[in-house]
Amino acid sequence: MSRTEGSGAQNGADRPAAPSSRAVAQPALCVSIHDVAPATWDECARLAQAVREVADIPLTWLVVPEYHRRGGDQARMESGLERALARGDELALHGFTHLDTAAPGAGLGERFLRGTYTHEGEFAALPAEEAARRIQRGLNWFAERHWPVHGFVPPAWLMGEGAWQALRAFDFDYTTTFRHFHLLQGGAGGEGRAGGRAVLSPSLVYAARNRSGRLASPLLADLLALALARRPLIRLSLHPPDLRHPRLLRHAQATVARLLAARTALTKAAFARRLVDTGDYQ
Repeated sequence: MSRTEGSGAQNGADRPAAPSSRAVAQPALCVSIHDVAPATWDECARLAQAVREVADIPLTWLVVPEYHRRGGDQARMESGLERALARGDELALHGFTHLDTAAPGAGLGERFLRGTYTHEGEFAALPAEEAARRIQRGLNWFAERHWPVHGFVPPAWLMGEGAWQALRAFDFDYTTTFRHFHLLQGGAGGEGRAGGRAVLSPSLVYAARNRSGRLASPLLADLLALALARRPLIRLSLHPPDLRHPRLLRHAQATVARLLAARTALTKAAFARRLVDTGDYQ
């Protein structure tokens, strides 16, 4: 698929060399809004507004073309996402339905991940052919709207071997799992699951759906941010249910403000480009 975001090379041998991006680049903060669909649009838009009450930073919106929960105004969501693109935000493909419809797993670990942990890990157990079909349908949906797409983020950050195999056939710049940011294009070496390089960057995220999670996850996010202080990337992932709990929202705002004191806010696509330029995976 064509790319609309890129940097042109400068001409002119007499110009002074630009300073190394490795030497001058601050570590990055990527803030993403998950599960963007007509049914969740009001909540997603309010999450973005809450972040921008702290700072007007670029966001990555994770869009689900055929979200399993119906309702909402498709035209209003699309208009809002057009405005987001115009202000420099990024839209990423976040699965196709956000619902796990594959056959139940046999092992205890898989049953926990796909049953207790979440029922929405759409790409957790799909065979490669079906995973590729859904990714292509998502890309077609983006293309119909003339929207650029550089990244694929699986629902619940879960991808089985079939999904990883399917992903290799597409021209995405990156994907993310819960623990890693995976560069899929232009990376030296082969540490990433799809042939690129991977940056360790467990996501800061809130467990808003239960009381114990709402109490513990802000503290865990603070500890994780501290552990990642010297890493090139910290990710903050916001979900529509977060908005229903003012304590979580205030914590997210305070986290953004604190991290921006030492980090540059980037979209995930912009961070992928930086990785290609700098090779800073550590």
